[in-house]
Amino acid sequence: MASSNAVQLEVTKLPSSDRFSLLPKIINGGIAGIIGVTIVFPLDLVKTRLQNQKPGPDGSFMYRSMFDAFRKTYAAEGYFGMYRGSAVNILLITPEKAIKLAANDQFRHWLAPPGKPLTLIREMLAGAGAGLFQIVVTTPMELLKIQMQDAGRVAAQAKLEGKTVPKVSATSLARELVASKGLLGLYRGVGATGMRDVTFSIIYFPMFARLNALGPRKKDGSGDAVFWCSFVSGCAAGSSAALAVNPIDVIKTRLQAIKKSDAEVEYKGVVDCFMKTLRNEGPLAFFRGGACRMIVIAPLFGIAQTLKVEINCDVTSASVPIEP
Repeated sequence: MASSNAVQLEVTKLPSSDRFSLLPKIINGGIAGIIGVTIVFPLDLVKTRLQNQKPGPDGSFMYRSMFDAFRKTYAAEGYFGMYRGSAVNILLITPEKAIKLAANDQFRHWLAPPGKPLTLIREMLAGAGAGLFQIVVTTPMELLKIQMQDAGRVAAQAKLEGKTVPKVSATSLARELVASKGLLGLYRGVGATGMRDVTFSIIYFPMFARLNALGPRKKDGSGDAVFWCSFVSGCAAGSSAALAVNPIDVIKTRLQAIKKSDAEVEYKGVVDCFMKTLRNEGPLAFFRGGACRMIVIAPLFGIAQTLKVEINCDVTSASVPIEP
């Protein structure tokens, strides 16, 4: 009888890669995202302003570099001005994380061959599915965040032209968009957001898995990589993927920035934005804010790896913080 029970127990016990620990992943992602947003959000704000600025009549830009944008923003708006739009991120990070992590786990489960590890192509497909699902929350979050982040630049530009721009809040902006265009108004730029998030996930998930698999394992028998290996792998994979998708991020940022004056260029879609940016500013414009984006993404992914909350996963599963 004991032998029979042992056999039955062995049959019903699932491998760790088949068991989902969704709640710890959501908690981990939420905590990591909130801490990460608090730490690196000023750089994300600078990134948005660098990507969204256009050359003036004399061909000059308001911000010459990342450091120049940081200095001018801090001087004009103070410490709290560097955190414009952060409340939107903090509020929506948990549902965004729940969707992304649940989708990634489910796609990996569906795509995993019985008794075999996922191939690179299947890992990329799982990542793509997770990135596609997350845009339900990411698009309105990014839209509102960008308006708040770019408000200071718009106000400064208007001041130079002898004009004033009324202050707005994320709540009033959301109400205005819903009232004028319905819920779809919050999904402005959804195509570019999907392109960025899907491409990012396709690059990040397999890269992290392979880098993390190269390092030494913990001595507790879990098979997980040691802390510093996961931290470095997360930083390297996250920053590499961030730079690779930066051209799409520039297009997304410009599509989601609501036109504030007649002097600003208006874009009708992804292709139109790409062509006008290329024609007016050259190919380097697509990598504007790239350094900021890498610096922002790397610690976010590193923090996510340090705050694991008893996550039961193999080396090909990653904790993914929000992508600013």
